[in-house]
Amino acid sequence: MDIMNRMHSAEHLLTAVMRRDFGAPRNIEMHLGPKKSKCDYEISRPFTAEDLAAVQSAVNAEIDEDHPVSDESIPLDQARQFFDLWKVPEGVSTVRIVHMGALTSMPCSGNHVAHTAEIGRFRAKSFTMKTDTIVRIRYTIEE
Repeated sequence: MDIMNRMHSAEHLLTAVMRRDFGAPRNIEMHLGPKKSKCDYEISRPFTAEDLAAVQSAVNAEIDEDHPVSDESIPLDQARQFFDLWKVPEGVSTVRIVHMGALTSMPCSGNHVAHTAEIGRFRAKSFTMKTDTIVRIRYTIEE
């Protein structure tokens, strides 16, 4: 399985966990790489080492759920009703939505695994508070 597909799929799970557990509506910046990746999230309080451990545990629990990953294309007007379309380019008439079981659905044009168990182990390597409310989480994927 391609490491970038695994990293990207892990980013979706991380974003879902950050939304569910910390109220972060989406990542505000991200960089995906084959050895390490990073995502920034706006949260309402300082992030701690205990939070990082809890996020790692929660993402791995979702990986273990082995959610099926699927996608569909929906009309732009319908997508506007349900999704933040900040990354969707101008001029499109349909939006591709990637679903990871019932856990998360989001607009995305990238490649992903077929089931979350294919990701491997999510390892949260470190975090930095970029501002009082923006945390950067660095992670990798292990076999």
